[in-house]
Amino acid sequence: MKPQYPEHPMPADGMTRRAVAPVVCYPVDGLPQPDLPALQAARAGWTLLSETRAAPREACTFTVPAGHYFRILSVDGPQVGDLNLWNAADLAERFYSGKTRALHGTHLSTGDRMWSAFPHLRPMATITDDTLDWYGFDAFGGAVHDVIGTRCDPYTHNLLSHGGQYHHCCHSNLTRALADHTGLSVQGAEPYVHDVLNVFMCTGFMRDTGQYFMKASPVRPGDYIEFFAEIDLLGALSACPGGDCSAQHSSDVAACHPLLVQVFAPKAPPIGWTPPARNGYDRSHVA
Repeated sequence: MKPQYPEHPMPADGMTRRAVAPVVCYPVDGLPQPDLPALQAARAGWTLLSETRAAPREACTFTVPAGHYFRILSVDGPQVGDLNLWNAADLAERFYSGKTRALHGTHLSTGDRMWSAFPHLRPMATITDDTLDWYGFDAFGGAVHDVIGTRCDPYTHNLLSHGGQYHHCCHSNLTRALADHTGLSVQGAEPYVHDVLNVFMCTGFMRDTGQYFMKASPVRPGDYIEFFAEIDLLGALSACPGGDCSAQHSSDVAACHPLLVQVFAPKAPPIGWTPPARNGYDRSHVA
């Protein structure tokens, strides 16, 4: 973090330099936009295909065919979840939280998309509904559904606890779930686990230090976030050991609850929708 007492004095033109206006890195005017009304209209008369429960401090996997929908629901109490997505036929194509953040901002909601990693860089899923969209940004700069946190993991826990071994971090939960689904060993599955969408988690950055913070999630039973699958998806969802993340994570102390994943099949694909092609860059990298 930035030092409270810098070693170097501000130069004479320092305030002028600091006053330079920011420029958005990736203006999204040219970004292909989802036809949200068509995606939402196609939900009429849909059929519930499956329900999968992520137990407290554990993870589950689920599959969603392209052109279908899935919801993540709070069912028994306030709980946050860590979501990974892969191309169901190719684990190398996975959710890219950093580029998603660069395109849509630090926290996602209705109309935003989850983008896949290079060299694919295409929409994997589009958010079609979010019952917590009312929350916006609070007075602390906190908001819900972030793509800034990485996922709680046993390696950072080990560092910060002077050697502690904890196996229900979301990273470990996702690793076990992926290994169980694919038949890979735990060590073979771990490299495919990636930075997450922190579903229902309320987070931001401290104004004075820039540190990543969490606070009690506003989620309540009945709340959900809903997605449209742009490609065939394999998902994994961890019910974080931090519960609602009001105090701590990576422990057995917090009150934790399950999360429910529902998959729905529409009567017909959304009008005008076609699965997105992989990114069109030719990959020559020639200067």
